[in-house]
Amino acid sequence: MLLSSLTKVFADERPNNESYSRATALFGETFSFQVAYTSDTLLKNIDINIKSALSDQILIRSVGLVPSEMPCFNNHDTDVLRTTPGLYPDPLYKLDQQSVSSIPGQWRSIWVTIEVDESVTAGMHPIQIIFRSSEGQVLGESEIFELHVIPAALPPQQLIHTEWFHVDCLATQYHVEVFSEAHWALIECYADTMVKHGMNMILTPLFTPPLDTLVGGERPTVQLVSVTAVGDTYEFGFDRLTRWVAMCHRLGFKYFEFSHLFTQWGAKCAPKIMATIHGEEQKIFGWETDASSAAYRDFLDQFLPCLDRYLKEHGLDQQSWFHISDEPGQEHLESYRAASEMLHKHLSGYPIMDALSDLELYEQGLVKRPIPANTHIEPFLEHQVPDLWTYYCCAQGEQVSNRFFNMPSARNRIIGFQLYKFGLQGFLHWGYNFWYSQYSLNQQLDPYRTTDAMHAFPSGDAYLVYPGEEGPIESIRLEVLYEGLQDLRALELLEQKIGKEQTIAIMEEGLSNPLTFTEYPRGHGAWLLAARERINQALASHYA
Repeated sequence: MLLSSLTKVFADERPNNESYSRATALFGETFSFQVAYTSDTLLKNIDINIKSALSDQILIRSVGLVPSEMPCFNNHDTDVLRTTPGLYPDPLYKLDQQSVSSIPGQWRSIWVTIEVDESVTAGMHPIQIIFRSSEGQVLGESEIFELHVIPAALPPQQLIHTEWFHVDCLATQYHVEVFSEAHWALIECYADTMVKHGMNMILTPLFTPPLDTLVGGERPTVQLVSVTAVGDTYEFGFDRLTRWVAMCHRLGFKYFEFSHLFTQWGAKCAPKIMATIHGEEQKIFGWETDASSAAYRDFLDQFLPCLDRYLKEHGLDQQSWFHISDEPGQEHLESYRAASEMLHKHLSGYPIMDALSDLELYEQGLVKRPIPANTHIEPFLEHQVPDLWTYYCCAQGEQVSNRFFNMPSARNRIIGFQLYKFGLQGFLHWGYNFWYSQYSLNQQLDPYRTTDAMHAFPSGDAYLVYPGEEGPIESIRLEVLYEGLQDLRALELLEQKIGKEQTIAIMEEGLSNPLTFTEYPRGHGAWLLAARERINQALASHYA
């Protein structure tokens, strides 16, 4: 059975979506579809063959199942596939990572990805997937999928996109020393996957990021800037940061998002900072340090001018973004204001952004680039806040786009249309690879067994990739999110030809209400796929 990438194939349920046997794609696009299968007998070690002239551009992966004890909070809406605990389709295994089997009475799917690169010709390309036994016997054949390549190329991504990269989780999961050569190799491998999926900004740990950490607790030290303390004077070393920057530029990152310089939820304390004192590494700041203390103020007064000078000398000042503290609220106004003033004293020429959903904090000038959740973005849109971003996380489970295991994939992908219509500059999410429990209390979780951070966040919130033997195992949610970013780029290409108003009209065809962050078609994605086809056909008329 041929299915789109937006269908989630559960083991215990026959897919009820219509067959998906033809589509269009643009040059530079990564296009995916699925082949769902079942059998009456147990079949193991199935070989998958590709019958297509595009076979060199096609990657076949098996969709794996992972458990979810907490698919959602109790305040979910009705646009979900199921709410019960169980096995959910998500990891995408290469065929040498997990053999393909068929269990009687169960459904599985094969994920077929085509890289429409410059070697592919425009026009129709038939693709067929053949299932064989290890002895070569044909067990089954898919219908023929027809991919029509339109002679137009996706433009470069303009959206700034960051998914927070937790490099300490890599060190913990793979049992390697932080910033050892083995750790650097893993960092590069995971970062490369980020770039290939539309992430062009990377969370850069000047000091250990003070994120999702219990008050008084610690995460492993991941500090790119070395500090030497002699009395009240500090010297700073940027060798590791220089290596990080060179790696990121080599991979294709365009922006650096420097880790928060104050603790989460109120900017009340300093982050953990290690320094060499008399030849020994010691913690000089942390939860015990009041953020507005004279000692930390003095540290920032020395560090930030040095960092500013380093960024300018290395041509990074136009690529660098800063954070104060994550998710402040009105109750944190006094401490956040003090922290904001400390940063602006030295970094007023840089964009400073934070996830916050209270418009008043922005109106008081405490942060230049507010990032409201998509559930709270409407007031920011109404006030025409310039260069606006958005984010979602575990709290955004009602009426808006998100990517929990139990949500239809269309609900993940729709974000691309929304970002385009409202002209947003950026999108942020906190979990590219957060494999710890909430507050980082348990740092030894198995991401294949515990997918909800120990009953803290709905499964699918904390990470987009799984730890493979040598690098990341990608997920359905990662691929579908990237499809949404490709939709955004296709819309921008069409806008170049016919203008934004007409582009939106084509996109919104068939809707009873205009698209917003809460108003969009629910369900399995038929409207979304049809809308993308309309966009492609409009492009074809200009590039034929």
